[in-house]
Parts: sequence; C-alpha cells; structure tokens
Amino acid sequence: MAAANIKEVARHAGVSLGTVSNVLNRPDTVAPATRQRVLDAIRALGYVRNDSARQLRAGHSRTVAIVVLDVANPFFTDVVRGAEQVVEEAGAMLVVCNSGEDSGRELRHLELLEEQRVRGVLITPVGHGRQANLDKLVDRGIPVVLVDRGSGRASLCSVAVDDVLGGRLAMDHLLDQGHRRIAFLGGPFSIAQVAERHAGAAAALDERGSGADLRVAATTSLTVTAGRRAAEELLTLPARQRPTAVFCANDLIALGVLQEVTARGLRVPADLAIVGYDDIEFAGAAAVPLSSVRQPREQLGRTAAQLLLEEAASGEKHRHRHVVFQPELVVRRSSEQPRRVRR
Repeated sequence: MAAANIKEVARHAGVSLGTVSNVLNRPDTVAPATRQRVLDAIRALGYVRNDSARQLRAGHSRTVAIVVLDVANPFFTDVVRGAEQVVEEAGAMLVVCNSGEDSGRELRHLELLEEQRVRGVLITPVGHGRQANLDKLVDRGIPVVLVDRGSGRASLCSVAVDDVLGGRLAMDHLLDQGHRRIAFLGGPFSIAQVAERHAGAAAALDERGSGADLRVAATTSLTVTAGRRAAEELLTLPARQRPTAVFCANDLIALGVLQEVTARGLRVPADLAIVGYDDIEFAGAAAVPLSSVRQPREQLGRTAAQLLLEEAASGEKHRHRHVVFQPELVVRRSSEQPRRVRR
C-alpha cells in the first residue's frame, strides 16, 4: 500500500492543503477543533511527513555528516562519539562516512552529501591539497570543519592536535631512556598527521645531537596488520643493526608491533621499546601496557561539532577559528625501564 500524502489528509479531514501545512508547521495558528480533525486524519491514514523533501526545499537539513579516515580505528570512534553528543543536543542527527583512506571514495561521499544539502560536514581529509572538493561545499553554503587537521586557511574552521609536538614528546622520551637506534613506523606519509609526527620526531633527534639513528619503515595503512608486517621486516635485521625502540604513528601500528614481537618470544621493552600515538582504550589494556601520545579524542569531536553548528546558525557573520590542542605523553611499561640498551 502506498503511503498517504498530504492531499489525502486534507480530503479526509475536510480542510485545505494550507490548513494541513499549518498544523504540521505552525499548529498554534489553527483552531483547536480543526487541528484535532487534521491530527485524527493523519493517524487514521498513517501519514508520515517527508522531512527530507521539506528540508531540501528550504535549503537546509537536520543532518550533519562526519567523514573519517578509518571507521574501524577506535580513535575515530571516540571522535564521532564526542561530535554526536553535541549534534544530538542541537536536535540534529550525525551520519558517519568512511573514506577508508581512499581519496576517490572521499570525493564520492562529499558529492552525495552536497546533493543531500546536509547542514554541515566534519572531515578528516585524505592526503594534502584536495581543498577544491571542500571549497565546493562551502560555495554551496554548507559549512565544513576539519577534524584532527589544521586548515591553514581563513575560510575553514579546524580542530587539531599539535602532532609535531607529539612526535617530539615521543622521541625525547626514547632518547631519555638511552635508545640510539630508533625506528619510526607508519604511513602513508600523504596523511598529514603521519608526516607531522615523523617531522617532530626527526626534529627532536636533530636538536638533541645525540648521534642517534632514525630508521623509517613506511606502511601503506595505519592498522594492526600493517604494524605486524613492519615489525617482521625490522626483526630480520642483524641484532647489532636492529632498532632498540620504535615510535609508531598510531596505536594500531604499535599494537601490531607488540603482537609480532611477543609472538617471536622477544621482550618488551627489554628487546624492543614501543611508543604509540592516540592513547586509545586498548593501549592501556594491552598485554604489555602501551606508552602513547594522548590526544583528547572526544573533545576534538565536540569542539568541531560546536564550531560547525555555530557557523550553520550565523552564516556569513561567523568568524572561522583554528583550535589546536596540546598532546600529552603517557608512559607505561612498553617503553619505561631501567635497562641497559644494547650497543
């Protein structure tokens, strides 16, 4: 059976289309008896208003979208949770789109979101320099806020963490522990956060002038599986060339390294110290609790959603802001020791 439409409601209630519209949108303007007749007709016919069509005609929506790099990564789960809280409190709904670190897939999501005229888009973009896709949304009056990424532009709000500082914190800690053969694991470097974390680590090593060596093991993704594969390659090196410590671009990579090292009967941190990034819940609960650079994950999502809703409400009067949070190193057993580092 086809769904009832507004004309059938009007005919059943014996009123005009305008009266039904007023009951749905401005009920206080309709006499109580007439309003009740219309409501009775709606219930009798099972009419459901088409909010989607109405909002498209009005040029706005109660839907906010968030486009993340990897929906399976617990870091983004926490970011989404923070954003969802703010969006729902505003009477809107948050939908989650997963780019899967694929720029083509990201573009398809953005094109569909533009067609739907969502209220706004929160996004952690894939790679660098794809601003044209976001500019198109902004030109259509759809606010865009970058999440976990600085925009460097006056036309977009952004919420980020100082990832260069985070890389410095991790490297300084490993150097303070006496390590001189250190590896950075992560990738692809087209992801800005990966590049910035590596840049911070490299800068800290250069500034310390410790004579330490930083080996880079680039991965094709930021997953546990990628971490295990990177660890396999490192562990094939001769013992005197093998790193004594690794700094991983995120906690999933670090957990993969931890799995591979322990599967081979090696000790953490005695044979290999590990530091991750994000401090997801699994980091502290790992078999060897994982040291990690903590990001305020839910706060990132909340702040980004607040900026987006402010812009949607104020339009051209909105002043774009760039919020940068400071990371914090959380030291656990995977890197803290005393121990004598192999020479």
